[in-house]
Amino acid sequence: MPIEPYRRLFALPGVRSLVVVTLLARTPIAAGPIVLNLHVLQDLGQSYTWAALVTLAVTVGLAVGSPLLGRMVDSVGLRPVVVLTTVVEGVFWFASPWLGLTGLLATALFGGLFALPVHSISRQAMAALVPEEQRRTAFSLDSMVVEGAFMAGPALGVLVVTTVSGHVAMVGIGACIVLAGAGLFLLNPVMRGPESVATGPRPPRSSWLTARMVAVLVASAGAVLVLAGSDLAIIGVLREAGELPWTSAVIPIWCLASLVGGFVYGSLKRSYPSLVLMGLLGLCTIPVALADTWWLIALMIIPAGLLCAPTIAATSEEVSKLAPESVRGEALGLHGSALTTGTALGAPLAGAAIDLFGPPWGFAAVGGAGLLAAVIAFVLFRASAKRTAAKVAA
Repeated sequence: MPIEPYRRLFALPGVRSLVVVTLLARTPIAAGPIVLNLHVLQDLGQSYTWAALVTLAVTVGLAVGSPLLGRMVDSVGLRPVVVLTTVVEGVFWFASPWLGLTGLLATALFGGLFALPVHSISRQAMAALVPEEQRRTAFSLDSMVVEGAFMAGPALGVLVVTTVSGHVAMVGIGACIVLAGAGLFLLNPVMRGPESVATGPRPPRSSWLTARMVAVLVASAGAVLVLAGSDLAIIGVLREAGELPWTSAVIPIWCLASLVGGFVYGSLKRSYPSLVLMGLLGLCTIPVALADTWWLIALMIIPAGLLCAPTIAATSEEVSKLAPESVRGEALGLHGSALTTGTALGAPLAGAAIDLFGPPWGFAAVGGAGLLAAVIAFVLFRASAKRTAAKVAA
């Protein structure tokens, strides 16, 4: 039965509570970017350029901070990192409504740099709680949780901004993040398995950040690049067709397909290479450029949607296998940075293609970039395999 692997997973101690707490923690975090954008546009009366710059500052902070915080988790444990990031991010969100544009730009980088690292904490805890043979199911579930948070969070954020105010939404996000941090502090999930040996020197980065690991990180960035760019391409095509309100139907169908794909992938008996899934994701995205009505986009994007959560799950699983447990926090932090980088690149790439050639080309551009990422990952993977074979032969 497809549900049986998930039943066995939830029977493991600590998994159920981890899923609940991280879902609640991820939802306000998912709402953050769109609430910041609306605050800059509506409350501050600034342009889209300034909104993009604020978002860029947060994104850069996230990309830089994720591996640093992961390394801190490896070195000093979970709770000190949770306290530090909860306090800093709580202060950022509580203060942001009254900072003005200059103050917001000055603090956005730190808001991202010390963001509560829920994604990497969840994946590292899953790897510690779950035996290796069940990690495909665990990381598939984790990807589905992320999908659910990003379906609910932005919608709730927009609802609060449009019906109450941006100030209330930002303070609400700050309050939810503080509660999430308190929940993680109290839960204090294990970050290393019971067989872990904490003694000995930390392995050098060169011993695990190999070409194969870089290949997985490239595939991770490529996957999210396709997703972020497709999001903008959907809006562009529907806007040109005069069907923009149907975005509220197309995107949930896309997300639902991702949830179904993640569920099915987690119930399979074997894993598949992330670079293969990444290549298929890019390949399935390109034909969506042929769609010119909302229902055709919704239909044609389903194959790509089915591959979204499995691709992210596969990259998480491979990173957890390639990194020694003593540095898994840093490795999953780098994985988070790759995902953040992909998010940052996807929308500008799709936007440039839309501006130069028209909205349908947004899908073609990001799908092609996804294929390119898969090719680069394959080249790196082959180089790593040849190097390993040479060492064995010697």
